[in-house]
Amino acid sequence: MSRLISTGRRVLSYPEHGATRRGPLPDGYHHLHHRTRIGHGRKVFEAAGAAVRDFRMHRAAGASVRADGPAAPGVRVEIGLGVGPLRISVPCQVVWTPDSPGLAGFAYGTLSGHPESGEESFLVELADDGTVWFEVTAFSRPAAWYTRLAGPLVPVLQLAYARLLGRRLRALAAAA
Repeated sequence: MSRLISTGRRVLSYPEHGATRRGPLPDGYHHLHHRTRIGHGRKVFEAAGAAVRDFRMHRAAGASVRADGPAAPGVRVEIGLGVGPLRISVPCQVVWTPDSPGLAGFAYGTLSGHPESGEESFLVELADDGTVWFEVTAFSRPAAWYTRLAGPLVPVLQLAYARLLGRRLRALAAAA
């Protein structure tokens, strides 16, 4: 069994650290793969990559973000989702960033206290033909009573959020 990585008072809440990077995604979790065309060319790639790494994409989708800094391994992030009394804060930690010149972004893993357990990557890719793609890959399972109660609604909401992130990122990259 894998040891949990300590981050102060909170620890990563799943043992398969980095699985969104190396695949395959682990069994026993809901899997999400969503890919969106963002645009074309190096300028779009660089703008989209910067918007992902500094969490502007999340903010543009309506999330509040508190982070120790731009996305880098070990950076802790708290994302606020929802509205009013239904707003929740979800603690995460960046677990990896790509090391390829045609990829930008990061993956974060859930910390104890997150309503889900798992990992999610947000990657921008500059394809050989110049097309810029945004891809979300995730594996997760409920870790709180209310996410267990929500059951099959949670994956539907996760996909809707991934699609929203893609639309917001396309707009941010086009405006740069």
